[in-house]
Amino acid sequence: MSAASRDTPFAGLDPDAVLDAVESLGLHGDGRVLALNSYENRVYRIGLEDAAPVVAKFYRPGRWSDEAIGEEHAFATELRDAGLSVVAPLAFAGRTLHHHRGHRFALFPLQGGHAPEPGDRDTLRQLGRALGRLHAIGAAGRFVHRATLDIAAFGEAPVEFLLDHDWLPPELEDNFAGLCDAVLDRVERAFELAGDIATLRLHGDCHPGNILWREGQAHFVDLDDCLTGPAVQDLWMLLSGPPHEQRAQLGWLLEGYTLFRDFDPRELHLVEALRALRMLHFNGWIARRWHDPAFPAAFPWFGERRHWEHVIAQLQEQLDALQEPTLSLPP
Repeated sequence: MSAASRDTPFAGLDPDAVLDAVESLGLHGDGRVLALNSYENRVYRIGLEDAAPVVAKFYRPGRWSDEAIGEEHAFATELRDAGLSVVAPLAFAGRTLHHHRGHRFALFPLQGGHAPEPGDRDTLRQLGRALGRLHAIGAAGRFVHRATLDIAAFGEAPVEFLLDHDWLPPELEDNFAGLCDAVLDRVERAFELAGDIATLRLHGDCHPGNILWREGQAHFVDLDDCLTGPAVQDLWMLLSGPPHEQRAQLGWLLEGYTLFRDFDPRELHLVEALRALRMLHFNGWIARRWHDPAFPAAFPWFGERRHWEHVIAQLQEQLDALQEPTLSLPP
């Protein structure tokens, strides 16, 4: 990718260009284009004449290969065809990924709903059932072009990028670097304790914001971060509160999950390790995307000293959590 497209990845993607792309597939827009909340890609709700609105997702240049996006689409379609409520891309002339004026995009049906109620017993049982089915299907195949969740890519690389590009105030760098070393040592130890656990195709970013709840059913959206990793990656972000509450919530999730797939309790060694990797990856992600004008606008505090003081405090808390007893299954 050229420096120009790196610095302005969505240059020229104005409402007219968005409508032109959609209409290149034979659809007829009614002129309504509403930008939806998305930073990594650009996502729009498109009104159509004589048809339900659709969602158009324009992929960030250089992030995924066409083959990797194809695997995302194929996985979503596989899950949908198996009866799971997953928002899968629409096919036109047998294709789901399309190119128009240098942009890659896909269309999706519009799905309504709201985030699931955190900590609710019945909701977590239902989510567990859906994730058990999703993982049973995910374990039956494999990704070739998608990412794999590992310490190098999600922990070491973000820390190296932040330090090499001088994101921290100089007087905080040593403290940050030392804490990251200590945290990553504990993360490695957690993976060692978990042992040789199975990995499978995952949603990858299964937080409540990527689940729409409607009429007692979970609808999974946004498989943009689907990857290969341990099953617990799709479970831990649904847990909240102090350890005793998380333990109860885990039990409710697994009541539904184990109806469709066994859960290896050794993976519980990874819960706080995965939380630490997500924390590091998040900060590295913002730093890597800072050239995109959407990021300084959305995260104006990122370059401020108080943010990095807060990150250091979070890392210290996470280091403490990594040294606490591992989350256990309820009796």
